[in-house]
This record gives sequence, C-alpha cells and structure tokens, in this order.
Amino acid sequence: MPKRNNEHISISDALKEFIETNKLEKGLNKVNVADAWASLMGNGVNNYTTSVNLERETLYVQLSSSVLREELGYGKQKIIDMLNEALGKEIIKKLILR
Repeated sequence: MPKRNNEHISISDALKEFIETNKLEKGLNKVNVADAWASLMGNGVNNYTTSVNLERETLYVQLSSSVLREELGYGKQKIIDMLNEALGKEIIKKLILR
C-alpha cells in the first residue's frame, strides 16, 4: 500500500514527486522537446519537419527539405540554446538534422 502523507502539499509538488517516483521524466522530456521545437521554429520549418526524436542528450530532427536542412545546419548551436532555454534546463547537447 502506498505511503500516505498527512501534511498538505501543493499540486505541483505532488506531481513532481509522482514523476520522480515513477521515473517519467525522460518521457516527458521527449514530449516537451517536440512541443518546444514546434513553437520555436514556427510554421515555415514545421511544414518540412517530419519527426522530432530525443535520444539521450541528442535531438534528431527529420526534415523533408534538403535546402532547409542545410540552412538550419549553420545555426545548430543557437537552436540548441533556444530549445534548452525554452525547456528551462539543459536537456539537448547535440542536434542532428536528417
């Protein structure tokens, strides 16, 4: 039977504890990274984005336009910095555009 807390805690603290207890942080990071990519890159890039996957500390982004892939390749570090800032922690260390 789960441990019961008699003290009052906020919902955000309860959710954080639940996420840590059930080891859900990696899965949530994958979802949050995909959402951050969609919001930061805008419709122009999202129209050519076919998939966004986070594995370990590497973000793999599949693009259907080779021209866009080349253009985004020039600003990889800036993209990584923007995504990490939007996520509030350093999750992405490497970006691979396919």
